[in-house]
Amino acid sequence: MNAQELVKHIHWLGHDSFRIEAEGLVIYIDPYRLPVGDPPKADLILITHHHGDHCSPEDVARIQASETVIVTVADAASKLTGEVIKVKPNETIQVKGITVQAVPAYNTNKFRSPGNLFHPPHMNLVGFVVTLEGLRVYHAGDSDHIPEMAQTHADIALLPVSGIYVMTAEEAAQAATDIRPQIAIPMHVGADIGSPDMAETFKSLCSTPVVVLPLER
Repeated sequence: MNAQELVKHIHWLGHDSFRIEAEGLVIYIDPYRLPVGDPPKADLILITHHHGDHCSPEDVARIQASETVIVTVADAASKLTGEVIKVKPNETIQVKGITVQAVPAYNTNKFRSPGNLFHPPHMNLVGFVVTLEGLRVYHAGDSDHIPEMAQTHADIALLPVSGIYVMTAEEAAQAATDIRPQIAIPMHVGADIGSPDMAETFKSLCSTPVVVLPLER
């Protein structure tokens, strides 16, 4: 499977939320405000951090089954039940037969108040790089364009672009230049946070091929 084919198995559910179907698994990342109805049950749930628009216990409960494994940071794990594996930045684990790497995610220039970053480095929040079908899929979490991205190898990069708590479209385009994925997918738009137009702005600025996924509702 190549990157273009794998993208067909990546479903954008709004904001930073995705469902990926690969390796015979159903994988969710940051499930939040999931579509109405009966969403597929999860084999694996990855949660980047504890904020309510990323760690939503109500949404997790809708897709959680007895065999579901959740991988997340300690502050989010405390909100959840079931089989939960805690990770920190720069840790790599094997779960459900696939490789999951936790990578740093933090702000450098997005402040809640003077000197108070929304996502400071010391909180040890994460993004994830998941190896699926021989390809590396990077979900950046809530992050600015940080130096570690230049060492993050990915075939498909899911990058926040709204500029609200995260990278602007311009900063995300610079991050894509550092990461050099085959395909970049914008996120962190909609759900009352950032205009969907920012995804198109990112696409126009990015030197990497960009796929703007349709919102599944």
